[in-house]
Amino acid sequence: MNTGRTGVRAAATDWAIAVGVAAALLVTGLSGAGQHSAANLDLLGYALLTTGGLALAARRRAPVPVLAVTGLCAVGYQAAGFDVPAVAYLFAVYAAVRAGHRTLTIAASVAMLAALPVAALVSGPHDTGEAFAQARGALEIAWLIAAGAAGEALRQAERRADEAERTREETARRRADEERLRIARELHDSLTHQISIIKVQSEVAVHVARRRGEQVPEALLAIQEAGREATRELRATLEALRDDDTSPPRGLDDVPELVERARTIGLDATLTIDGQRHAVPAAVDRTVYRIVQESLTNIARHADAATASVRIDCRADALAIRVDDDGKATPGTVPVPGVGLLGMRERVTALGGRLRAEPRSAGGFTVQAELPVDRTS
Repeated sequence: MNTGRTGVRAAATDWAIAVGVAAALLVTGLSGAGQHSAANLDLLGYALLTTGGLALAARRRAPVPVLAVTGLCAVGYQAAGFDVPAVAYLFAVYAAVRAGHRTLTIAASVAMLAALPVAALVSGPHDTGEAFAQARGALEIAWLIAAGAAGEALRQAERRADEAERTREETARRRADEERLRIARELHDSLTHQISIIKVQSEVAVHVARRRGEQVPEALLAIQEAGREATRELRATLEALRDDDTSPPRGLDDVPELVERARTIGLDATLTIDGQRHAVPAAVDRTVYRIVQESLTNIARHADAATASVRIDCRADALAIRVDDDGKATPGTVPVPGVGLLGMRERVTALGGRLRAEPRSAGGFTVQAELPVDRTS
């Protein structure tokens, strides 16, 4: 909504400037109307004055065409005998340089400065002296340079503002990531200590009971196994969150190790990598690994699946990842957005990609992600 209002205000401002410039040019042209001898040239001159001014309404959307139109109109009404400054062209120079068309604007301005004296000669002899003509030519060059310099200054200011905004966003994101990692480490240290105590005590109790030849209670065995599983999960969670120099980053090259690890726990997992491998940004490489890791972890813990397939398609402009299983998920069921799924979605979205995680029509669950790859970076 705010963007729409800003656009409306900008368009209204552009039209106001265009109408104002056109009116100023017409008034200046009318003030010297008595100097013209042909009525048809007067009409052509007024039309060119009006067109050159009103063309400025489109200077934001089409700065180069507006530059051409205002320049041709200025040369045209000079040739028709209207000795009116090229005010509209100065606005067009400002807009074109602000849009980044510096070289084209310089070339057009040089052609413009060369064409104006010729147009003045075509319109007929003038009683102005040579010194006055030279002073006016210098003034026109000065105004052109000033308009171009103003456009370039504003363009640089906008670029610096965009860079500053992007830097602030990156700093805020980095601080948020650092805080999340700090909390995860503290939580890991605290929970690991408490769970380790429970795990050690339960294992001692089981060991003592077996040495005495007593039957170990099922509840005690369950506590022992739960302690071991909780410790493994905490370590896996911290490893997934850690992304610093103390832990080397994992990427696409490490995916086969994940699949092999899934096989060791009884899951019939397969890996297929299609397409030609190219160098990809480090963030994309890490995200591929995390998606496969989280997907296989969820399958092992929650899916009750016998098979899983991991397919990675290396395309020219993207990496596509698909992980399918034959678990208990059925069509129509809504997946619960756990921490792992939310984390995958955040990673993919941050890279400008897309993620789908839903039950398959044939049964089981599928996770599909597409990560764009910028080969120019």
